[in-house]
Amino acid sequence: MESTEDDDRARDAAVQIRRIYEEPQRTDGFRALVDRLWPRGVSKERAHLDGWFKDIAPTTELRQWYAHIPDRFVEFTARYREELVQPEQAAELQRLRDISATGPLTLLTATKDVDISEAAVIAQLLRER
Repeated sequence: MESTEDDDRARDAAVQIRRIYEEPQRTDGFRALVDRLWPRGVSKERAHLDGWFKDIAPTTELRQWYAHIPDRFVEFTARYREELVQPEQAAELQRLRDISATGPLTLLTATKDVDISEAAVIAQLLRER
C-alpha cells in the first residue's frame, strides 16, 4: 500500500503548474505552454519552452465563456474535459502523458490564477492516469 502512496506523490510532483512569467527552475523538467494564445510580453527566448501545446487549450468559445470567473470553474472543468476527448486534443493530452512518464513536466500558462486554469484541469487528468 505504501508504494502506491509513494507513486501518487511522485506523480503529483512530476506534474507542476506555473505561470510563464516566472523564472524557469532547474526542477521544471519539460516546459510545456498549454495556452492557445502566445503570452503577452514574453519572448520565445525568455519562455525557455520545450513545447507549445496550443491544440490542447480550450476552444475560443469555451475560453471566452469562462473568462476565468471563479464561480464558473466547475462547469468550465466539465466542459473542457468533454473537449479533451476530441481526437486532436486527446492526442496532445497523450503526448503530455508520455512526457510526464519520463520525468518532471511543468505546464505553463499566462493565466493569473493557475489553480482555476486549463493547466490545472490538464494536470489533474495527468495525475489521474
